[in-house]
Amino acid sequence: MPEKVTFNNKIDREFSRTVKKRVNEYFESNGLSRHANASMVIKTLVILGVYFGAYALIISGSFSLGTMWLLAAIMGIGMAGIGFSISHDALHGAYSSNNTVNYLIGLTFDMVGANGYIWKITHNIIHHTYTNIHGHDEDLEVAEFIRLSPHSEYKPVHRLQHFLAFPAYSFATIFWVFVKDYWYFFKPELGPYENKSHPLSEWITLIVSKQLYYTYILVIPMMVLDITWYQLLIGFFTLHLTAGLILGIIFQLAHVVEETTHPIPDEDNMIQNHWVIHEMFTTNNFARNNKVLSWYIGGLNYQIEHHLFPKVCSIHYPQISPIVEQTAKEFGIPYNCHETFSEAVASHYRTLKKFGDRDFTWEPAV
Repeated sequence: MPEKVTFNNKIDREFSRTVKKRVNEYFESNGLSRHANASMVIKTLVILGVYFGAYALIISGSFSLGTMWLLAAIMGIGMAGIGFSISHDALHGAYSSNNTVNYLIGLTFDMVGANGYIWKITHNIIHHTYTNIHGHDEDLEVAEFIRLSPHSEYKPVHRLQHFLAFPAYSFATIFWVFVKDYWYFFKPELGPYENKSHPLSEWITLIVSKQLYYTYILVIPMMVLDITWYQLLIGFFTLHLTAGLILGIIFQLAHVVEETTHPIPDEDNMIQNHWVIHEMFTTNNFARNNKVLSWYIGGLNYQIEHHLFPKVCSIHYPQISPIVEQTAKEFGIPYNCHETFSEAVASHYRTLKKFGDRDFTWEPAV
């Protein structure tokens, strides 16, 4: 197990203090809650309606195979939206000031086949703490044939990763549903945890939620619809390949692009930056002016604001983004941002290509 990485939080503390103070003042001076508002609740209902509405239409058996196939893709779009715009906020404790409400809304993650408990460990704790640190950030470990860190061991297959990565992202949710969550429950080492024991209640939630998911997504359609087993699998894979591709791309645009860094701890296993500044160097925003995209992906194109203020509901990110950007500018700290979605995707593609080049040498940011 890698030795725990620490950050030099004794230096450069003024930026952290200032940006937090200014964001707090924004909420206080405008009399706003940091949690969900009416717009967020409406969005929640709409996205859940898309997912379960498409499911209900499929189960009705009133449509042709071609239409049901299209509805399966719409379910995939809804599934990704649930992860982005509903579960993500709730699992961070950002949706509501009430922990019970966050827990119940967070179950939407389990409802679509994943596991919120494991996500909170691997994402909230590990990824948010050790962003882009090789050997610690679980989000850099997508597959053996995908090299998302310049410090990962190079393999000849990586020469093709700029072609392989996007199809690989498509399988992310299938891996969650059938492998990843179980694997992490049995894995003895998980981020900073060694020989971690999981509460009995979480084991029960894992087993019950997975069985409920398999039942409504596989068993019931096979029982009530006049379809063959392979037609069912086509629909199932369409749903998950759609959701996986959307989720995979969006999350990679936040950290694995040309502008972000991949720091290496020193001989004392310390990152010589304040943690907040580390997040600024390793995180990227994109397409902030695209309101439709921002609405759908839960503000995750405002990834900088999310990493600095994970307990603030994503509905507020567009408003606090200029505050963070201006403060970073005053302190001479990078505020990584691509103007459009396509620019961010292109930057990720070029990064994959560079990391897949045997002769590429990483030059750390000063």
